[in-house]
Amino acid sequence: MRISEHIHFYKELLRDPLAVSAIAPSAPGLATLMTAGVSPGNGLVMELGAGTGTLTRALLAKGVAESEIVLVESNPRFAALLRKQYAQSRIVEGDASKLPTLLHDVPRQIATVVSGLPLRSMPRRVIHNILDGAFRHLRPDGSFYQFTYGFKCPVPADTLHHLGLRAERVGRVILNAPPATVYRIELRR
Repeated sequence: MRISEHIHFYKELLRDPLAVSAIAPSAPGLATLMTAGVSPGNGLVMELGAGTGTLTRALLAKGVAESEIVLVESNPRFAALLRKQYAQSRIVEGDASKLPTLLHDVPRQIATVVSGLPLRSMPRRVIHNILDGAFRHLRPDGSFYQFTYGFKCPVPADTLHHLGLRAERVGRVILNAPPATVYRIELRR
């Protein structure tokens, strides 16, 4: 991560700690685990809560074309930074709980979602709206990857059940501040 990105991150953390909901940008090991299931050339990849682009860089390093990445970010300063760095990506500035409105012109063609959103700090209704909106745009065989600093899935079991989803723990990254666990969420088959 570039020094300027760290500066942007910590400025935003000081400005609105609850919105940033992290004490440091994601470590490279977390970014690698979050993107491990992404197949380059398999379709669009949507990143929720793109921040300074840590997961975006991991996607690019994995071989995903910048033009196949949709970045969703609610913080206007992070969105401006993303526009400068990833001009070929589609940058969507707005609240991820309103994905159907934000992505009204994107058909159900997204292959993978990677999310850095702080779901554990959000109300159940907002979590429901985020997952419902994401799965409206995901292909039926698509996957949603979410990390959490907790020890259990950040999506409540009743939300998973109501939306016809299942969650599976992918792994844990100890060398992250704080340590993080990654979950893959998919349609129940």
